Order: sequence, then C-alpha cells, then structure tokens
Amino acid sequence: GMVNSNVLHMTKIQTHQEKNIQRLHIFDPKLISGGRGNRIDQKYILPLTTAFQIELITLTPERIEHRAIIDQIKNAFLLSEDDFGYEIKIRETLSQIWLALFQLCEPVLQERTSANLATDKLKLMMVYIHEHYFEKIMIPELSKIAFLSERECYRVFKKYLHMTPAEYIKSYRIQSACQMLVETKMTITEIGHLCGLGNTSYFGQTFREITGVTPLEYRRIWQDNDKKWQD
Repeated sequence: GMVNSNVLHMTKIQTHQEKNIQRLHIFDPKLISGGRGNRIDQKYILPLTTAFQIELITLTPERIEHRAIIDQIKNAFLLSEDDFGYEIKIRETLSQIWLALFQLCEPVLQERTSANLATDKLKLMMVYIHEHYFEKIMIPELSKIAFLSERECYRVFKKYLHMTPAEYIKSYRIQSACQMLVETKMTITEIGHLCGLGNTSYFGQTFREITGVTPLEYRRIWQDNDKKWQD
C-alpha cells in the first residue's frame, strides 16, 4: 500500500514463523512531478499528499483493481540499478503507480466538504512557499494568499501538516538547500542566501538543527556516496 506524506507510522511483523520481506519505495514526489509548484504537482501530487482523509492506502490482491497496482510495485523491484536508463525507468514506473493510486482515490478527493476547502487553501499557501521560499515570507502575507486570517492560517498548518507555517517554510528551505548542495557546486554562502536562510552562520546552525550535520558534511557524504556508486 502507500503511506501518505506527513503520516507517522510503523510496521510490525505479525509472526516470526514465516519469512518476511518488506520492499519499500521512499521518494520525494518531486521525482514524479519534476518540480514543486508546477502543473503536475498542483494537479496530481498535492491533491493526494495534502488529503487529510487519505493517510493510508491499503492494497489487497483479492481486489482486481488493487492487484494491478501490486504487480506494478513488484515489477519496480525487478529493475536493476545496473541497467541502462534505470533512473528514467524507475521514475516512469513510480509515475504509473502514482497515477493508479490517484485514480483509486479520486472519488474521495472529489468529495467537497469544509475540510476539503481548508486543504485547498493549504495547497495555495504551500505552492506560494514553493515558488517564493528564497524570499522573505511573512505570515500575514501568506494568509492573504488563501484569504485566511493569521489565526486560521496557523490552525490549518497545524491540523493538516502538524507544524506551524514558519516550521514548514524552514523545512522547505532546508530541502532546497540539500538539493543545491548535491546538485550544484555553489558555495555554502551562496546556497544559504539562495534558499532564504541568510548568512553562513545562521544557515549552518539551522541546517545542523534539522539534519544533524553541517552543510559541508552533508555535501561530502553525498559526494562519497556518488563516488562509491560510480566505482
């Protein structure tokens, strides 16, 4: 099945008498959308990841519509990292699985309730953050985007994302910084400013609080992993 974004969860083996194998795909939905805030993200990703009523999607082989998705998930693990075009193939497979899950949940997503309206407003604010994270974002300004009061803005973030607007903004900036550290050769200072976290000192402190390592250590870890993969 699928565990949705921002859902605290765990798995437990029910019996130790049989062999138990867990196969997990853990990935950033941006792998499918290609970027946050774009049309694919708004139309197919955010409606599902921000759907408070869909925390878990359970799949069972007894149901025909579920069996096809389960087969797609199994086939994804048959792909080898050594195969030519592996990264493109796995993205294509995950996209197909996501689309099938989206169609499965569409009736629930189309139910219009006050809760749905609240999540729609949350999506507006999330998209704004994704497009302006490198700028200074004030909560009053963010609230106006969704036509909410500041108090209601805090309530919506806390209820559906379990964090404050400021915490979400900081988290997204750190995610963006991680991507820049891995994918570019920009200096730590440049990345700190580009992701909206200011000078090197504050950027380094904030980055370490969330990731447990400094920006430079994070970059070295990924460089070492890339080198091992290439070897």
